Amino acid sequence: MASALFWSVDDRSPSDPLPPLEQGQHLDRETFHERYCAMPPGTHAELIQGKVYMPSPLYSPHSLSDGTLVVWLGLYVAATPGTRPLPGISTCLGEDGEVQPDQTLVIEPARGGQVREDERKRLAVPPELVVEVASSSESYDLHEKYDMYERSQVREYLVVLVLEKAVRWFTRTEAGFTELQPEPDGLLRSRVFPGLWLDPDALIRHDIQLIKLALDRGLASAEHEEFVQRLQAAAP
Repeated sequence: MASALFWSVDDRSPSDPLPPLEQGQHLDRETFHERYCAMPPGTHAELIQGKVYMPSPLYSPHSLSDGTLVVWLGLYVAATPGTRPLPGISTCLGEDGEVQPDQTLVIEPARGGQVREDERKRLAVPPELVVEVASSSESYDLHEKYDMYERSQVREYLVVLVLEKAVRWFTRTEAGFTELQPEPDGLLRSRVFPGLWLDPDALIRHDIQLIKLALDRGLASAEHEEFVQRLQAAAP
C-alpha cells in the first residue's frame, strides 16, 4: 500500500472562542495548537520549549533563500524516489514543541523513514532533515530551536544565516549534533541523504546553476545510486 502523503492542513477556525496567541506565552503543545487553529488566517506561530514565538513578516532576503532551497531539494527528490519535501509542515516535538520549519525532507515511512503523522496530519515523529532560514547566529534558530531539534532526534539540521552570509549544517552523532565541514572541494554532503550535496557559497549567492552543478555531482555518485536502490528495494 502506498505511503501516506505528508501535507499539513489548515484546520483553523477563527470563530472558536479561545484566547488569542501572544508572543512569549508559555503553553503546553495541545493548548498552543488549539489556540493557533483559532487565530486569523495568515498568522504564523511556533511553540519552542513551551514558549510561543510569533515571527515578523518575511522579507525578500529570507524569501530568496527559501526559494533557492526549494529548487535544491526539489531537484534531489526528483532524482531520489522515496524521498519527499514537506515545506512548512507542522511538526510536533515532544510535549512542548510545535514548529513549522521552512523546509523539511523526509524518507517515506514505507521505505524506512522515521516520520509519522498524527490524527491532525502533523508530523508526530521528527523528520530526517530540517532546514531553516535565519537572520543571524543570534536568532533563536541556533539557540532554542537548535536545542529542541537536537533533543527531539532530528537527524540533520541546516541553517542559512542571511545577514552573516553563511550556511551551517549539523548532523546527529551519539553525542548529539555535530557540524558538518566542507570537503576539500568546498561542498557540504549530507550523511543521511546520500548524494545531497550543497555548494554553500552558491546558496548564499542564490546561484541556481552552480547549486545544480554541485548537486548533479552528488546525484551521479555511487553512494546516491546505492541509496536509490535501497529505497526501491524497500518499496511496498
